[in-house]
Amino acid sequence: MHLIAPSILSADFARLGEEVVRVIAAGADWIHFDVMDNHFVPNLTIGPMVAAALKPYCARPQGAHAALDVHLMVQPVDALIDGFVAAGADVISFHPEASLHVDRTLRLIKAAGCRAGLAFNPATPLQVLEYVLDQVDLVLIMSVNPGFGGQSFIDSTLRKVERARKLIDAAGRDIRLEVDGGIKIQNIQRVAAAGADTFVAGSAIFGCADYKAVIDAMRYELRRPSPASKVA
Repeated sequence: MHLIAPSILSADFARLGEEVVRVIAAGADWIHFDVMDNHFVPNLTIGPMVAAALKPYCARPQGAHAALDVHLMVQPVDALIDGFVAAGADVISFHPEASLHVDRTLRLIKAAGCRAGLAFNPATPLQVLEYVLDQVDLVLIMSVNPGFGGQSFIDSTLRKVERARKLIDAAGRDIRLEVDGGIKIQNIQRVAAAGADTFVAGSAIFGCADYKAVIDAMRYELRRPSPASKVA
């Protein structure tokens, strides 16, 4: 099942609650919450207090809620985990470079009752993933350099998506493969063909007046038959 996870990094920060309600009504599956510290990445965004304030807005009319997908682009990581768990995070992802002990950080997230994810920058190799697949619920491949929204998709990351898909399939576990950066209507099908099943889109959705039209168009592209992925 394909999931669309709009990134609120591109939303109107003056009315974030309303933006979350609107994008969920438009068909969003998850809400992607980017946390940047102006240290690990060159930007400063939002923290657990904002996540806690937004959590009630993730509720759906039928009673379920859109998962709050927290992506930590911070260093160090461990000290922030409890804060985001208390704020209502459903998934917490971090970068292996930002943790001294990757396995320990994954176990901290899972022990707190959240799904744990590992995020990889465009030039970061996947080797560490092979040793922690038993702890991971999500693999996040960055298809731009983290820090800012609105960047163009880096095509070479498709090879990493394909490699990650092979590792996940070989593990035989239910692990989401998420791609973040430059996702739009025009390329989402190629990213899916490489093996992704969860798609973070920021400016492609929040930069348009009609959120539903964009999400519907993305789902249409994901449903269309596509040729086998051919990555150079």
